[in-house]
Amino acid sequence: MSFQRVTSFCSFCIVLFLFAGCASKNSYNYAPSVSSTSGKSGAIIDSPNMHRATMRPYTIDGKTYYPTMVSVGDYFSGVASWYGKDFHGKKTSNGEVYNMNDMTAAHKTLPMNTMLKVTNLKNNQSVVVRVNDRGPFVGSRIIDLSYNAATRLGLVAQGTGPVGLEVIGFSGIITPAGVAPQQSVEMSDYFVQIGAFKNKDGAYRYAKSNTNVNNRYNAIVKEGTFANDPIYRVWLKGFASEDEAGDFIAKGHFKGAFIVKE
Repeated sequence: MSFQRVTSFCSFCIVLFLFAGCASKNSYNYAPSVSSTSGKSGAIIDSPNMHRATMRPYTIDGKTYYPTMVSVGDYFSGVASWYGKDFHGKKTSNGEVYNMNDMTAAHKTLPMNTMLKVTNLKNNQSVVVRVNDRGPFVGSRIIDLSYNAATRLGLVAQGTGPVGLEVIGFSGIITPAGVAPQQSVEMSDYFVQIGAFKNKDGAYRYAKSNTNVNNRYNAIVKEGTFANDPIYRVWLKGFASEDEAGDFIAKGHFKGAFIVKE
């Protein structure tokens, strides 16, 4: 069980859009009891403000974590743990109230409300959970399951166990089989310029050398003109908001970098 939990992960206003969870014949009995923005147990909080807040990089015990985009069908494996009554009734990282009897989970980097099919690799039992918290911050553990989810997987007695995670939907909604994978959170139109070149080949070489920065941001070349001469600007893309782009620049990865909005 995780010894540390990040609660009240970021302050934000709980407003605007919300999405009700839904079940399908492949839903493995996932059924949220309430859909609202009230923050009470069972409620799903899903708003642009919440996503902007929880997709920012954050640091725990000196280690920085970078929430990342994923698509339906992505698969991960690792060690699962669980958390129960010690956190029951407390706030989760996205502002909801943790209920040990709900089918939820904590993950360090997946977008909030990502839907996961979790399979116990020892007994092949599967459940579906919704990410609404951050963690676990213990060793190499990949996910912290609610007590109910861990019970259904047969993980409670031993405390941890090997699992496989498959992304099957977002916003508390399971994507039906056969639907094209989609990214979980819409990217913003904010970029970070990290260079500008008069030489086209130089710009593309620089962009190629800066792909997958922080395992998250990719470089592109924007061709244009300046003082009637061709210019090739290198931008990083993949920022969910202007705040996230500003946080990235503040870390000083690229001297002279600045935010651009397309």
